[in-house]
Amino acid sequence: MSEIINNREQQMYQSNDRLNNLKLIFKALHNGGNFDEIKAHFDGFIGKITMEEISNLSNEFLEDEGISIEEVHRMYKEHMELFKGAIEEKEPGGKKPEEQPGHPIHTFKMENRALENLLDTKMSVHLEQFKEEDSAEHVYKLIEDINLLLDVDKHYSRKENLIFPYLEKYGIYGPTNNMWRIDDFIRDNIKHAKKLLSSYQGDKKAVLEVMDWVIEETHAMIYREEHILFQMALDHFTEDEWVKIANESDEIGFCLVEPAVVWNPDRKALDENAISEGYIKMDTGILSLKQLELLLNHLPVDITFIDHEDVVRYFSHGKERIFARTKAVIGRSVQNCHPPRSVHVVEELLADFKSGTKDSEDFWIKFKDKYVYIRYFAVRDDVGNYIGTLEFTQNIDPIKAIDGEKRILS
Repeated sequence: MSEIINNREQQMYQSNDRLNNLKLIFKALHNGGNFDEIKAHFDGFIGKITMEEISNLSNEFLEDEGISIEEVHRMYKEHMELFKGAIEEKEPGGKKPEEQPGHPIHTFKMENRALENLLDTKMSVHLEQFKEEDSAEHVYKLIEDINLLLDVDKHYSRKENLIFPYLEKYGIYGPTNNMWRIDDFIRDNIKHAKKLLSSYQGDKKAVLEVMDWVIEETHAMIYREEHILFQMALDHFTEDEWVKIANESDEIGFCLVEPAVVWNPDRKALDENAISEGYIKMDTGILSLKQLELLLNHLPVDITFIDHEDVVRYFSHGKERIFARTKAVIGRSVQNCHPPRSVHVVEELLADFKSGTKDSEDFWIKFKDKYVYIRYFAVRDDVGNYIGTLEFTQNIDPIKAIDGEKRILS
């Protein structure tokens, strides 16, 4: 580390400027310094670190440096090694919320135990068997394991769509910017492993490399969640917020196991705001708020509205949504509702709408068993001012299957 940190910086390590000391340690890691020397400096001048410091510093450093996704992944691994055993724990006191069956964190941890069991007692064993003999039987066992591991997408999706939005409300953006990227790396490599195994042609080395990576990184993500993310959330979220997260988790689903029970905190149930019976007068009619919501929810499409500041303000809630939405996205920046690798597409589209270059944009994709038509419309007022963006999503498989005619009387 001496070749990276000059004399002035060495003096800073001996100062009380904790933030600068941490920044120098991060920069030394980024610049390829000797890990053992950096770890010694960390232990000597920092010692313990809080979850907030890790999140805020990681986010600030990554934004300032503008490093690549690949570098983010490398640094994340090194940071976690650096912080092992150094994260400050809260003083014990009573039964912790995550110990209550049905609490979202209790469920997340149950899923992590199920994932560890899958990785350690099945996948690792089957991988060793495959390493010894890449027979069709051993390939098939690994495919079965991978099919189970694909369920981790639900675990990550709940984290990204329920935990991250509330952290952002408290000004904590590190997990959204950094952890979501790693989640996507893991998802992609699980799918890649399945592809290699499903069309296996004897490339044992490629299979072993990707499977080893998947096992290692899934374990590492469990560590990050349980030593940083979950405690950070528990330190900030109110009980009402945890109740909302628990109630909306069913919308996305669970990974390998279900919640132990329905969580009922030891207090009165939440008072849900009833929909007002007031009326809204429009140019072409008058509807009550109740009628309006029911009308929108009965449309055979999903609609989402994003305001002029890119904040999600509304989404319809029909019986069969195509893409999962939770109420936690309301009031959230639309950029933070998408995986980091696709944010640039969203920003380009919104920029075109705001500048008037475009008024609409269409996409169509295969999604699970559906053929999905996604349309975006710039919403403008009577004088052309940009008010927001309407997203319109529809399963068009039934429409594509239409043939001939069906008249109303038939």
